[in-house]
Parts: sequence; C-alpha cells; structure tokens
Amino acid sequence: MNKRGLAVSLIIVLLLVLDQWLKIYVKTGMSLGEQIPVLGHWFSLHYIENNGIAFGMVFWTRPIGKVLLTLFRMLAAAGILWVIHRMIHHPQKVPFGLIFCTTLIFTGAVGNVLDCVFYGRIFSPSEYFGAVSQIFSGEGYAPWFQGRVVDMLQFDLFDIPLGASRCFHFFPAIFNLADSYITAGLLVLLLFYYRPLSLFIASFEKKKSSEEQG
Repeated sequence: MNKRGLAVSLIIVLLLVLDQWLKIYVKTGMSLGEQIPVLGHWFSLHYIENNGIAFGMVFWTRPIGKVLLTLFRMLAAAGILWVIHRMIHHPQKVPFGLIFCTTLIFTGAVGNVLDCVFYGRIFSPSEYFGAVSQIFSGEGYAPWFQGRVVDMLQFDLFDIPLGASRCFHFFPAIFNLADSYITAGLLVLLLFYYRPLSLFIASFEKKKSSEEQG
C-alpha cells in the first residue's frame, strides 16, 4: 500500500469511528425525541431515527423497499471504493483533494449502511421520551438490513418571519455525521474538483477507445 492508500485508509477508519461513536452515544444515552442544547438554540443534539435516504427522506415505506435501499447503498459504496482505488493507482497523479472528497462520500455511505444492516439486530427498541436503547441486549428491534438510521445534529441558525404566526426555518432537517460527509464531499468536489474529475473520467474513455481500436 502506497502513502496515498494508507492516508485514505486512515481517513476512512477515523471518520467511521467518529460517526459510529456519536450514533452509539446518542442511541444509548438519549431517549428517542430527546433534545439537548449544545450551543444555545443554535445547535443541539436531537435524537431521531429514519427509514429513508438522508435528512429523513423516505424511499419506500414497505420492508422490501428498505432492504432494496440498503442493498443499493452497499453496491454504490462498493463502486465508489473501486473509483478511489483507481484514483490512487492512476498513472497520471490525481489531485489528493479529489481523492479526499470521494473518500468522504464513500465513508458517509458506509456509515449509514452500517446502521441499516446491523442496528436493528444489536440494539433494543428506542422509546419516545422513555427508556434508552441497550446495545447487545439480545432484543433487536428489526431484522437484518432493516435498521433505522440514527440522526442527531440540528442547527437553527436563523428564522425568517413570514407573518404574525408563521416562520421559515433556515434548515429544519436533522442529520448525522455520515450525511455531512456525503454533502461536504459532493459540494467541494463540484465546486473545486469538477475539472480534475472530468479529466479522470475522460482518461477511462480514452483507454477504452484505444483498447477497442487495438
């Protein structure tokens, strides 16, 4: 493993540990629905769970939809990992910033996949404003691949009044670290590394074309 591969491996491990540590801390220390202020009303830990994609969006309410979503996430993560491997070993040196952004997206995907695959079996049910969940208690709350994603990060930076009794919240979604990895990776990639990514993709198309001609 070269230096870039080692750096990417360390980044993945550290970010995954941080993501899972926070989720386990919240799940085993807070009741479902509980909210703990961290920075006044600006930032708080607000424990919720969702069966959806990210930021609480739902893919399909039936169990088969949850399984299909989890399998899709696993396939997508495997594909991204393959791309990272090709970037690390590309003949023309790929900017490490591009590799880092792609690594963030991969790590975020894996972080939420772990929730879906394992959490339903290793955690006991969480109760709204009741008993906290227990880990490895032997009482799971869902079958394999049907666990719920743990979200807890809530920001209330500012509100925009829309009348006497209405108000627009700047960003009402509650999310987790894995979601933030994916979002940050995509934003930085599109803003600063779109051209290197285009060149990386073009190198594969050129190689494929030369192989077909040969």
